[in-house]
Amino acid sequence: MNRLIDVYMAVLKTLMGLLLAAMVVLVFGNVVMRYVFDSGISVSDELARWFFVWMVFLGAIVGVREHKHLGLDTLVRMLSPFGRKTCFVLSHGLMIFASILLVKGSWLQTLINLKVAAPATGLSTGLFYGTGVVFGVSTILIFSWELVLFATGRMSEDDLIGVRETEEH
Repeated sequence: MNRLIDVYMAVLKTLMGLLLAAMVVLVFGNVVMRYVFDSGISVSDELARWFFVWMVFLGAIVGVREHKHLGLDTLVRMLSPFGRKTCFVLSHGLMIFASILLVKGSWLQTLINLKVAAPATGLSTGLFYGTGVVFGVSTILIFSWELVLFATGRMSEDDLIGVRETEEH
C-alpha cells in the first residue's frame, strides 16, 4: 500500500509541476498579448485561477502525506508513550471526520454547479469544486492507512508525532 501511495504522490507532484508551467504560460502569454498586441487571451485568467486552486489542493495532499504541514508538537513530545498514542488516534479520527465533512460539502457543491458554465471558458464550475472531493478522499485514505499502520504496530514512537522538523529556518 505504501508503494501505491508513493506512486500516487509522484503523479500528484508531476501534475502540480504541469499546472504551474501552464499557469506561467497562460499569465505570461496574456501579459505579452496585452502589451505587445493590444489584445489578450480571455480564458487565461480563469484557467490560471483554476489551475492555482488545483495545484494548492494537490500540494496539500502531498503535504499531508509527507507530514510537511504546520503543527505544534511541544505538548505531544512531553506526553508518555500512551499519551502520544492516544493523541495520534484522536487527531487522526478528527482529521478523518473533517475530511468526510469536506468531501460531503464539496460533492454537494460539485453536483449543484455541474451544469453551471464558467464565464470565460464555458467549462463546468463543478470542476472547480471537485478539488475538495479529490483532497478529502485522498486525505481520508492517507489518515486511514496511518491508523492501520499504527494498529498493526508498524509505526515507531517518532512516527506518532505528526510534524517533521526540517533544517530550514
